[in-house]
Amino acid sequence: MHITLTGNLGSGKSTICDILKEQYGFEVYSTGTVQRRLAEEMGLTVLEMNKKMCDDPSFDHAIDDRTIQIAKENTDRNLIFDSRLAWHFVEHSFKVFLSVNIDEAARRIWNANRGFVEKYTSVQDAKDKIIQRAQTEDTRYKDLYNIEYFNFSNYDLVLDSTYLSPEELSELIVSEAKLFEKKKGCYGLGENKVLMSPYRLHSDQTEIEMIPMKNKKAMYDAALLVAVREDGADYLVLDGKAMQQKLIDDGYRLVNIRIS
Repeated sequence: MHITLTGNLGSGKSTICDILKEQYGFEVYSTGTVQRRLAEEMGLTVLEMNKKMCDDPSFDHAIDDRTIQIAKENTDRNLIFDSRLAWHFVEHSFKVFLSVNIDEAARRIWNANRGFVEKYTSVQDAKDKIIQRAQTEDTRYKDLYNIEYFNFSNYDLVLDSTYLSPEELSELIVSEAKLFEKKKGCYGLGENKVLMSPYRLHSDQTEIEMIPMKNKKAMYDAALLVAVREDGADYLVLDGKAMQQKLIDDGYRLVNIRIS
């Protein structure tokens, strides 16, 4: 099984990869580690390295070519690719995007010690710089490959990491990957899942109350699909307060959403 894992900065990709390696036996290939090593060798921050890569595409091409090679040479091994663009280059994979609220992402990155290449003066500074970095990367990928990195339709599973633990997320990724394998990749036909925490949804400017999960046997209701539209970093429920109340009453940790 090959799983390609990407997502927002601060969404917990590295931690989840460690869990998938230690608890589920996956081998991990991280292009982020390669990029950070290059930045350190050149005396640059990650943001500066991203800007340099915009001017010199040879860095991207070298990393992408190596990703393709590793996938082709290891079709019989369980691999997880911790990579911005492996979903685009690995021919057969379960494509996962981790989403996270920007404020939570900034808090996580501020609390992490990532050395010189990712140095911040405050939580707000971390927030500003990860927004800049995401914009820089998005522009670079559009220019190089004509792809939209933040378009959820590119992925088989979009998973919100804001309120769930890395252990819960890892277990869910593996179970969804197995389901994907059984269905022979039908998600790739446009039936992808976008699973968001109910706490990132709101109705009529009212946030959903933070409550304990009542149904401890399931993370989400596979039959429930909630229509939303983007509203900043979070989502507005189009079906209004009745749907909001249902989410509160049912108490699921995640909700399958369809973005209009």
